[in-house]
Amino acid sequence: MSGFLPVDSLDSPRFVGLPTFMRLPLAQPGDALDVAIIGVPCDSGSPYRTGSRLGPNAVRQMSVMLRPISPYRDHISVFETLRVADAGDANVVPGYLMESLEKIEESLSSLVDLGIIPLAIGGDHSIALPAIRSVARKHGPVSLVHFDSHADTWNSYFGGKEHSAGTPFRRGVEERLIDPATSIQIGMRGSLFRADDVSQSLDLGYDVVTTDETLALGPEKLAERIAARVGDNPVYITYDLDFVDPAFAPGVGTPEAGGPTSREALAILRAMKPMNIVGCDVVETNPTFDGPGQITALLGATVALELLTLIAAGRSA
Repeated sequence: MSGFLPVDSLDSPRFVGLPTFMRLPLAQPGDALDVAIIGVPCDSGSPYRTGSRLGPNAVRQMSVMLRPISPYRDHISVFETLRVADAGDANVVPGYLMESLEKIEESLSSLVDLGIIPLAIGGDHSIALPAIRSVARKHGPVSLVHFDSHADTWNSYFGGKEHSAGTPFRRGVEERLIDPATSIQIGMRGSLFRADDVSQSLDLGYDVVTTDETLALGPEKLAERIAARVGDNPVYITYDLDFVDPAFAPGVGTPEAGGPTSREALAILRAMKPMNIVGCDVVETNPTFDGPGQITALLGATVALELLTLIAAGRSA
């Protein structure tokens, strides 16, 4: 395990070395990994703001501020429990979404086929579809745990069924990659395009928890609802940073006022029960719109570490 520990920032300053996630080693061919961090620098599916193609490296840059032991889960040492490395970035074709989705799926499948859990750092939310395709091919239909202020279950955007970050979780159901009866969407809020923007997810079979319901339930009860919904099924967690209020995460593709604080959002992740996670992502970090101190990128890195910690908690249970 020692070869997969991050550089200790008590021994070497954070500004020294290659900018990998949390100063982890770069993945090498033949490495027996539990989890691989993979950047997915694609924003060709963004319906509004571009710039999230720069998100993976912004998250890596701010991830140097994080430390490997979680006081929220019995002081688990994440990288002594899991073998994790940074696998670099998936390749993309800027401006060509369909070609990019194919390349992203190839990159993630190369990890999944080796039994490695991919933790993808986006990129806009369209990258979740090829990621889910890669894990569902190996594990069968997944239970989706989806944090977002938007349902992303529209039938089409700009006349195309895969032309936007707003359609992947309808396509995932239609392609039988996602089992909606064991899936949950959390954080929906704000004004609507159509009256059925939220009910369309219910019609597909998802459980939907609005932001108002999320805050009323509190982290512990929400965690119980998530656990009851997904059971022992293979789980894919997708986390759009616009789930969080733009006062705390301004650097996102489609900001939506009225969300949880960063503290409330992290409390939910820290309350979640270990589950059979087969893949996950953190998307929509957009450094071109980020606030002072790169607060969105720091939050994205922290969310990614909490997902790693949740996986580690399941391994050590």
